[in-house]
Amino acid sequence: MQLYQDPKHPAEVRADDLIGRMTLAEKAGLLCHAPVAASPEGDLVEQSHGPLPVAPTTHAVEDLHLRCLSLMAPVSAGPLARWHNRVQALAERSRLGIPVLVSSDPRHSANANPLTSVPSGNCSRWPEPLGLGALGDERLVRRFASVVRTEYAAVGIRLALHPMADLASEPRWCRISGTFGAEPGLVGRLAGAYVEGLQGPYVGPSSVAAMVKHWPGAGPQAGGEDAHFPSGQEQVYPAGRYELHRAQFGPALRAGAAAVMPYYGRPVGVHGLREVGFAFDAEVIAGQLRRGEGFDGLVCTDFGLLTDSVLPDGSVWPARAWGLTHLSRAERARQLLEAGVDQFGGEWCPEVVVELVTTGQVTETRIDDSVRRVLTLMFRLGLFENRYVNEERAARIVGRADFVADGAEVQRRSMVLLGNNGVLPLATGIRLYVEGIDPQVAARYASVVDDPEDADVALVRIATPHEPRPRLPEAFFHQGRLDLSGDQREHLLRLMAVVPTVVDVFLERPAVIPELAEHAAGLVADFGAEDEAVLDVVFGHERPEGRLPFELPSSMAAVAAHPEDLPGGTENPLFPLGHAVETGNWIPRVTRTS
Repeated sequence: MQLYQDPKHPAEVRADDLIGRMTLAEKAGLLCHAPVAASPEGDLVEQSHGPLPVAPTTHAVEDLHLRCLSLMAPVSAGPLARWHNRVQALAERSRLGIPVLVSSDPRHSANANPLTSVPSGNCSRWPEPLGLGALGDERLVRRFASVVRTEYAAVGIRLALHPMADLASEPRWCRISGTFGAEPGLVGRLAGAYVEGLQGPYVGPSSVAAMVKHWPGAGPQAGGEDAHFPSGQEQVYPAGRYELHRAQFGPALRAGAAAVMPYYGRPVGVHGLREVGFAFDAEVIAGQLRRGEGFDGLVCTDFGLLTDSVLPDGSVWPARAWGLTHLSRAERARQLLEAGVDQFGGEWCPEVVVELVTTGQVTETRIDDSVRRVLTLMFRLGLFENRYVNEERAARIVGRADFVADGAEVQRRSMVLLGNNGVLPLATGIRLYVEGIDPQVAARYASVVDDPEDADVALVRIATPHEPRPRLPEAFFHQGRLDLSGDQREHLLRLMAVVPTVVDVFLERPAVIPELAEHAAGLVADFGAEDEAVLDVVFGHERPEGRLPFELPSSMAAVAAHPEDLPGGTENPLFPLGHAVETGNWIPRVTRTS
């Protein structure tokens, strides 16, 4: 047994021993964190079939020596565990037997964007983090993160590419659903609680490591456009709130977050910072994060800073190296390493690292620093001793009945009663017209009718409006305007003139809905709830306990005039941060149809 294989030694000692045995190519492989896929049956995927390129798994592990893989596929528990074990078997057969650390974007919520989350693959279903922000309960967040940890670990996912500690200051930003909202302080505390639930009191064999993002705070995107794309590369601070955004990461870092992901955005007009993507700036990474916060864990870039992506239609999605797009891959990689970054997210190009060392642009000692952080995390997680998972146990654990029940309860509790003219809760036995709801599910609560003129009440579910983008991958992101389109507005106004109408809005961003506030008989918000959850609430079987985790603006003009970095404070908001109508005696009612 080699020293690095002996668990009696500290993780740092084992890492140093292993580094001394590795070739430069093997070290370079640990600096790439590549996206991979799995088949529904749990087979390894060797070529891209989806909307974005993924690394060929066998080649990545065997030939490129990659050991950090981000699974993008929504595979159910049994096959996912089978896939994981096959990947680990590949790695174990290698010269040094270094295991694979599998990561994942969130898998427990309603977000359908494959670039920021993964469909559940039968994980328990919870609301978006906004729903947890609406309840503001740190103990509940720890409980949720503990469920995530249990389900992830069962299938071999040991690094969560979450939570987001970003402050939802710009209402148009498309990533708001993954945040805890816009209340400074609370956002940070909930992110810290999430890290505690994922990792426990320290990173160990029972932990799932947390990668908190997006340092030093995504959210103040110019015009609300997202930094995944050239149109949204700028982050602006007209209200001077850079430090307020950065401060939200403090609780997660103090909780011992194992890893940090900086954002793509390039800050404009912030004193002391270069106007380049955050990950490229030594002041942001080596200065503010490592020296300022004392963070010595893993820093992994957001995905795709080095390599352009060729999409299935042959078009090119450029690398998100904002401010430095004129540089070569090697030049970008060198600047990232000089800034203090350890891993290149979304990349499988270790040859770039090898080139930097062999040409004398980066020392191998610098590469060893980053390799040490990767290996130390692996040793602390116990991957060298327990790299495989039990497929039968995984199928029993993921989607366990108590986890599903807990998630369903929080879907209901996190809903917000925005307005009520006395119609809510609805009475059982009424004649109900529905839109945006499965009529078969609604029929368990009321007599569903096809014509609103025959109904006692209408119940409509809508999503937060957005401006559809014409091409992938930008079409995955809900950006732009927040108000109802003309056709949708006219349709809803006609319906509300015919029959008392209750509207439920899925608030993935702060919708601009003054017409609904004025004319709806009842107005409810959810943050990712199934039809049954919404029906349980509006019929009084469950009480909505949430409060708005951000304010709802009164107009798009107010949104446009608002400083992107200021949480709240739009002119004359429709509903303020924390708004909720008191539910009082929220119990089921019964009526008799005529």
